[in-house]
Amino acid sequence: MGVLDDRLEFAAEPSRTLPPWKVLIVDDEPEVHNVTRLVLGNFRFAERPLELLSAYSSREAEKLLRGHDDIAVVLLDVVMDSEQAGLDLVRAIRERLRNQFVRIVLRTGQPGQAPEHEVIASYDINDYKEKTELTAQKLATTLYAALRAYRDMRTIEASRRGLEQVIRASGEVFARHPPQQFASIVLAQLVSLVGAESGALCCRISQPDGALPDHFPVVATSDSYRRYLGQNAGEQLPADMAQSLRDAYLHRHHVFGDDHYVLYFIDNNASEALLYIGESKERDELGDQLMQVFCNNVAIAFENLHLNQELFDSQLDMVYLLAGAAESRSQETANHVRRVGELAAMLGRLHGLDAETCELLSYAAPLHDIGKIGIPDAILNKPGVHTPEETEVMRTHAELGARLLGGSRRPVFRLAADIAISHHENWDGSGYPRGLRGTEIPVGGRITALADVFDALGSKRCYKEAWPEDEIRAFIVDKRGSKFDPEMTDLLFANWDQVVALRRALPD
Repeated sequence: MGVLDDRLEFAAEPSRTLPPWKVLIVDDEPEVHNVTRLVLGNFRFAERPLELLSAYSSREAEKLLRGHDDIAVVLLDVVMDSEQAGLDLVRAIRERLRNQFVRIVLRTGQPGQAPEHEVIASYDINDYKEKTELTAQKLATTLYAALRAYRDMRTIEASRRGLEQVIRASGEVFARHPPQQFASIVLAQLVSLVGAESGALCCRISQPDGALPDHFPVVATSDSYRRYLGQNAGEQLPADMAQSLRDAYLHRHHVFGDDHYVLYFIDNNASEALLYIGESKERDELGDQLMQVFCNNVAIAFENLHLNQELFDSQLDMVYLLAGAAESRSQETANHVRRVGELAAMLGRLHGLDAETCELLSYAAPLHDIGKIGIPDAILNKPGVHTPEETEVMRTHAELGARLLGGSRRPVFRLAADIAISHHENWDGSGYPRGLRGTEIPVGGRITALADVFDALGSKRCYKEAWPEDEIRAFIVDKRGSKFDPEMTDLLFANWDQVVALRRALPD
């Protein structure tokens, strides 16, 4: 899903009552409170009224400020319970409460007690007014300026926090994840961005023809929407939200509703996706802009995912082509190397290797005998026993394979090089080419050695018939601790039915 249409559509919004601006009046004279409330009774800024709070001492004011972190403006008297009470409160607000957003307007009836130039220079206040000059008009003008500054600072801070969230969320999306997990990762980050109470789901429409589909099948969900997985979102969601899905699909763009989002993506594999986020908090312009930034990042990540997958698929094709070249020369079946890869990955998981290493094993183990491509046909396909000289030539395939693969920086080929040179080493040190013993042998080599021998014994070769299961078991038991890693051998026997089923799933 790599191409993002950045056109937006907004669903019809209901009218919403905006919360009031909180203004704290701090003064020890009740009459000041009464007059201020009278003057500001009908004040509006940005279509929002005021909520006036009153405190009659610095201690009471600090308590209110602790309980209301969204107070926008403090109208503060200097002289109250002490001559410096107001100024001490300023320091408490900025230093003890660490509130840098609230706008502080100092109002004093005794300017000589707190000279303007000294106060402004020494204290983090935003305005200084003498009570005698604060007419109704000047008080309104002062409040307009203070609220505008508070609003802008909050907007900048919200943008900063929002962008940090988007960057963190985008970083998680861009991190290397298996393709099948990608939609779930995106949904989780979307829920994180819009609020924990939200639910999210992903619908995929395969082979779209431009017409409205009958179904919007849900292929991934957040935990809270798990009940929708595998169902038709068009039938399960409320009518207005289902309509947003249809609108997003028909017009190939995002739809932002008042309490939900539908994000539209199209990929390179003839399918389209809709990411739905419902029951989200009330959206605003900033939230929409941040969501758009995240959507753009997701689109880029989708594109990168497809490019990486195409590159990986090309590498995988090369792996099997190379392995197939070696097989065809030694007249082994095409499925032998595939079975060895699958069995190696299985043993890796049982051994406790991480998922990424096990996946690499499934692709690297098939190349264990790639060095046979350099062995003469007369030796490689000889039906009888090799002479000592022929055995020496035959054994060179391990080092030859490692040289062929070792020049690559790709993890899969580097692991394949380790396996190529070590899969004929024996647990007791009697193997070749380096005579390694025990855990000196790379774990990939130990795993592949067991997987290769198990599968080869059960396959027909130019020099032998396929062995029955009981003889294979007996041979591996006999070689436990000498040729094979004892722990790997025990894991093989503990999961014998699963191992045999894998072989039957990919017959010669």
